[in-house]
Amino acid sequence: MVTNYKKVGVDITEIKKSQGAIGKIISSTHRTQKLAKVTHGFGHYAGIVQIPGNKLLATHTDGVGTKIMIANMMKKYDTIGIDCIAMNVNDIICIGATPISFVDYIAANKNNQAIFKKVVKGLAKGAKDATVPIIGGETAIMPDLFSGKGFAMDLAGTVVGILSKKDMVVGKSIKPGDIIIGVKSSGIHSNGYTLARNVLLSKYKLNSRIKGIGHLGNAMLKPTEIYVKPVLEALAKCQIHGLAHITGGSFTKLLRLKNIGYDLNNLPKTPPLMQLIQDCGVESKEMYKTFNMGIGFCIVAPKNNVAKIRSIFKKHKFTTYEIGKITSKKGVFVNSKKIA
Repeated sequence: MVTNYKKVGVDITEIKKSQGAIGKIISSTHRTQKLAKVTHGFGHYAGIVQIPGNKLLATHTDGVGTKIMIANMMKKYDTIGIDCIAMNVNDIICIGATPISFVDYIAANKNNQAIFKKVVKGLAKGAKDATVPIIGGETAIMPDLFSGKGFAMDLAGTVVGILSKKDMVVGKSIKPGDIIIGVKSSGIHSNGYTLARNVLLSKYKLNSRIKGIGHLGNAMLKPTEIYVKPVLEALAKCQIHGLAHITGGSFTKLLRLKNIGYDLNNLPKTPPLMQLIQDCGVESKEMYKTFNMGIGFCIVAPKNNVAKIRSIFKKHKFTTYEIGKITSKKGVFVNSKKIA
């Protein structure tokens, strides 16, 4: 049975239409604050405002999606906080900002102090890795909002970053001939779980042990990598034209940077867990539009900066690959096949 994101209830095309409609509405608020001038709004990895002192503040918010359902099914809550931090800080560094503060939001159907402590310990671990302080948050108990009798919750957060105009990276400098460096992911990270759950759990149990993967539930809960330290060091020492966190929409995210050609002709071997998802009936094109396929972050840079960037990531114990190059042919191509 061939399946895709739309068949399991997530229609990316319609979601993008909704986002476009939302963007038009929120843009009407951009001139309401005299002390903070909006310099980069809806549609990239973070919104940016200029504040007194000629500094820029960047803000982004994100959650862990239905990955939390796997945590609930396994009754294992100590890592999803890491995911929440990662999903926020990895996005905000894409515009050149340094994360400086974070707040979390936990919504649940009932109070459970033991679970909340495990979640927050994960948040603290991720925050230390990203060197960002958690300065507050909100816990909302809403028994009528969640269905079912067991414990249920959602987790999200908001990060604020700081940068100067000269440090801002939004993709404008990307040009044909630039190299695309891919940084290895730790697994599915925190996107595509509605599709992954539907196809995997229709054939396997979470406690299944699968060759090359091990315990399925643990593999699905592996925390999202946090790329803050090597990215900020590379930004300080190298010439970088574009940065992309490979999350929802996978490699189609590259088009956020610039409407140009992204030729991904040297991706690493598909990780076993993602190969298992594909073997369960997901077409190749859908895989590259939904899952990170082993690459959690991309750096677009001039060829003469590639070696130095890769050495910085190696120093921080991250594996990198030269996965492709920029061309003038617009779109995202994987092994010569257009996916977006």
